[in-house]
Amino acid sequence: MNFQNKTAISTGAASGMGLLFAQNFASLGGNVVMCDVNETLLLEKVAEINEKDGGRAIGVVCDVRDYSSVCAARDRAVAEFGSIDVLVNFAGGASTRIHKVDKVLYPELPDVPIDVYDWGLDVNLKGPFYFAHAVLGQMRTQKGGIVINLGSITGAEGSGYNPDYATAKAGLMYGLTKSIAQFGAKHNIRCVCVSPGPVLTRPEMARMQTPMGRAAEPQEIIDLCLFLISDKGQFINGENIMIDGGRNAMGRSVNK
Repeated sequence: MNFQNKTAISTGAASGMGLLFAQNFASLGGNVVMCDVNETLLLEKVAEINEKDGGRAIGVVCDVRDYSSVCAARDRAVAEFGSIDVLVNFAGGASTRIHKVDKVLYPELPDVPIDVYDWGLDVNLKGPFYFAHAVLGQMRTQKGGIVINLGSITGAEGSGYNPDYATAKAGLMYGLTKSIAQFGAKHNIRCVCVSPGPVLTRPEMARMQTPMGRAAEPQEIIDLCLFLISDKGQFINGENIMIDGGRNAMGRSVNK
């Protein structure tokens, strides 16, 4: 795979799979615009990428909940590199985990403060929607591009404690991805959703059951994204691709 003269925007790029994608894309010759709210960590990771051979990285401090911030990131990408060939919406996460909600104090769904769920819907659903809306005009002008949304097995299973996360991911998997694909096909713009099961971004993910008896390595998710972007993935459009070790084939939810 060679992504020379290609530019990707990666959200949530200061850590986790957003960072891993940026590192991989740059190592394969591409330019990457790394977006995150954590300016200190973001600039540190940008510098690390630029110290190595390959493409070039720039960092843009961006809150995916703020459309003006999203548009500023888009404008910086175009000004710096002249195109946006790839958008990968990595930014997100389970709101109750990120906000450290105490299940003793807030044991069930109705007990969780609504502002926690608001954050989850804004980051996990509106963020990808905002970024897609912001970059699709540029992709239409340049007559091509791909948007990759990050879904989750939770979008198919549901969650009795994190309904915001399940709702947002289902929206990406079955609504936003198909809608962008319908709009974009005539402009040579594709959209695909990659929906992981458990991924070893955190040790506790190893406890989630899969028929294969393990969680995915983060690189396995990135490898699928890179394939979809590459010349070998050009006829894949409008699909939600589960990469979950067969968890969805279990036919039942084990989420609590």
